[in-house]
Amino acid sequence: MLPRAKEIVDAAEKKMNDSVAFLEEDLKTYRVGKANPTVLNPVLVDYYGTATPIPQVASVTAPDAKTISIQPWEKSMIAKIEKAIIDANLGLTPSNNGEVIRCLVPALTEERRKELIKKARAAGETAKVTVRNARRDGIDLLKKAQKNEGLSEDGEKEGEDELQKLTDRKVKEIDTLIDAKEKDIMTV
Repeated sequence: MLPRAKEIVDAAEKKMNDSVAFLEEDLKTYRVGKANPTVLNPVLVDYYGTATPIPQVASVTAPDAKTISIQPWEKSMIAKIEKAIIDANLGLTPSNNGEVIRCLVPALTEERRKELIKKARAAGETAKVTVRNARRDGIDLLKKAQKNEGLSEDGEKEGEDELQKLTDRKVKEIDTLIDAKEKDIMTV
């Protein structure tokens, strides 16, 4: 592949990889009936006037399959962290003993499982759209390069073929991630 075409394909591939990585991180935050400390990653707590993710103000662990334990680094943060968890509407009820906050993870209802699957599929579709947009942008750049920068027709065609193969691989990767998450959500 010609250097300019390769450059365009590599840029598109980076966008596609970023989309898949974002989806992976997003799927980790889904509460699926097992204690998973990452569900608290997006929850923000007021830390001296700054909205800060809980893992940056406390140690968050899962000592067993049904409990999330939060050990704030400052005792004054306990009430703020509890309030943030309740406000985040994650279905977790925090309780504390003055030093550690514990959240028991309730089992998921069938209705909640279906909601989570719908949400996961929607996130997967969004990731696919981002991947396809990266392909489209790459093809547009290849056409411009052929027109304005002297890229050969064969070079453009080769770049387009490579972009299509890349898109197919990334869409398949997204489908695999969503299928695995669905399986995880439906496991009782």
